[in-house]
Amino acid sequence: MALRYLVSLSLAVAVLTDQTSHVNISLGGAPAVNHPQPSYHPAPAYEHSTEHEHEPAVPKCAANTTKSWCLQDDHYPTYEIKHTVEYHYEKFLSLYADVADLNTELSVDRPNTLDEETYLCPSETTYVRPLRAQNTEGKWRVVVNNIGTHYQSLIQTTRMEECLTSGDACPLVPECYDSKCVQKSIYHRFLVYDPYDQYFPFAIETFKLPASCACLLGAYTIDH
Repeated sequence: MALRYLVSLSLAVAVLTDQTSHVNISLGGAPAVNHPQPSYHPAPAYEHSTEHEHEPAVPKCAANTTKSWCLQDDHYPTYEIKHTVEYHYEKFLSLYADVADLNTELSVDRPNTLDEETYLCPSETTYVRPLRAQNTEGKWRVVVNNIGTHYQSLIQTTRMEECLTSGDACPLVPECYDSKCVQKSIYHRFLVYDPYDQYFPFAIETFKLPASCACLLGAYTIDH
């Protein structure tokens, strides 16, 4: 019986000690209560990877090319974009609807007068989905592309036609004509992601892209 009483008394002292372990006694004053801090930290709604906090002016994907866009990017922030889209889903859709159904075939700026320009120069036409591109202000942006969220795929496709012999004389044009192959461009809108904007990191910006390759005909000359 005495042994059981001693065990019960020991347990009571242990509980009392645990309850008063966070009370600090200060000399000459009342005890200061130090409330214990929770052992967890609530996760933010979305996180930005520290890898992209200090991106260079020119991304690594564009280091070995003169093009103003990247179709492949080993450092593309897929995870960050996906979770940020889910957090701002309704507001994001209102922007995405403005660029999702762009008709790239009709967005090409064709010449106004066929008497001055003809399409005789070799070119390469592709439909692409850029991951990064340089906007009209000269700043590189992350383009929202190939992102899967809410059972849909977020893509932005555009048509590009690049001149293969820009600046050269037009083939099949007689030498008595002053001719030159000219790269023509168009201003295209893309929905982009800005990792530095903590409030709503999406916007629509303008980009200058190759649209067609034309042959510019000059004056007729007679060479004696």
